[in-house]
Amino acid sequence: MMNRMIVGNLVHRPMRSLISIVAVALEVTLILLIVGLCLGMLQDNRTRTAGIGADVLVRPPGSSFIAGLSGAPMPIKVGGVLAKLPHVKSVAPAIQQPSSTGTLELITGIDLPSYESMSAGFRYLAGGPFQGPYDVLVDDLFAQSKNAKVGDTIEILNNKFRICGIVERGKGGRKFVPLDTLQDLIGAKDKATVFYLKLDDPANVDAVVDEIKNVPGMEHYLANSMASYLAMVTTSNYPGLSTFIHVVVGISVVIGFIVIFQAMYTAVMERTREIGILKSMGASKLYIVNVVLRETMLLALSGIVLGIVVSMAARAGLAHKYPLLQVVVDSGWIVRATLIAIAGAIAGALYPAFKAAQKDPIDALAYE
Repeated sequence: MMNRMIVGNLVHRPMRSLISIVAVALEVTLILLIVGLCLGMLQDNRTRTAGIGADVLVRPPGSSFIAGLSGAPMPIKVGGVLAKLPHVKSVAPAIQQPSSTGTLELITGIDLPSYESMSAGFRYLAGGPFQGPYDVLVDDLFAQSKNAKVGDTIEILNNKFRICGIVERGKGGRKFVPLDTLQDLIGAKDKATVFYLKLDDPANVDAVVDEIKNVPGMEHYLANSMASYLAMVTTSNYPGLSTFIHVVVGISVVIGFIVIFQAMYTAVMERTREIGILKSMGASKLYIVNVVLRETMLLALSGIVLGIVVSMAARAGLAHKYPLLQVVVDSGWIVRATLIAIAGAIAGALYPAFKAAQKDPIDALAYE
């Protein structure tokens, strides 16, 4: 009986019910997509960094763990010192230089043989290794997003580079140029941003990290195992990212709260006479509150389902339109967005529900 009455109330005013559902869906979609973009950026960064295959990373003193923010302050001769340490199989210097040509991106300067020694090397989908100083390797996602092919010319740091090869994604960067060329372009001759170390056995990581810190002159260099470095790549460690996510969630909750409050308050005012009839028939205050809150929950759950569906569709659309843009909609945040939307909806309905419960049945029946 109660369920039929609740559904009937919502169907009786379809436009207001639809607006409430869409508002909750917007709340859920906003949370899932904005957070998904942030998580996608971090996950993409972790995946590509892990794909390099190094066991240890060495960075300059006081540098940020965010790639590209440290410049190239380390002398390249540091690599020779690191190569002599026990258990170090090979060392690969690299430069990570931000570029804002068109979009913000990182250009990675590498010594190709040592960089490939970190793993099984690049898997070439087209073309091959560098043939000249102004050749560039791009990954398949970049090539797909720009419809680029081997032989095309692209601009990097105001210079023209020829695409010599397209490689499988997941090896650190999306654009790779010769280390010497990038050093010249940014005025960092014989310098590097980071050194990647491959060990004879990954079990020796801690010993090598300790050994690096004991090398005279390298006490303040930042040496991390790949596992510990990747563990730092979280929303809490990126400056302002956690605050940004909290602000987005807060705005979403406010949207849901205001729309549900307005919808349920209006519904209570319009149904004053109906509430009077229910109370005259013996309905308790708790019964009236229960009716309003269950109506709210039905609106909220409908909006949540719609929001999740829209988020999944939007993620697929973004992946097709912008291959470089990674959006992660994971189950954990779906649950959080659901709880947030429900909490906001209930909070918005509490006052209208208690106002309805407090109505005097005689005044309500006399209401015109």
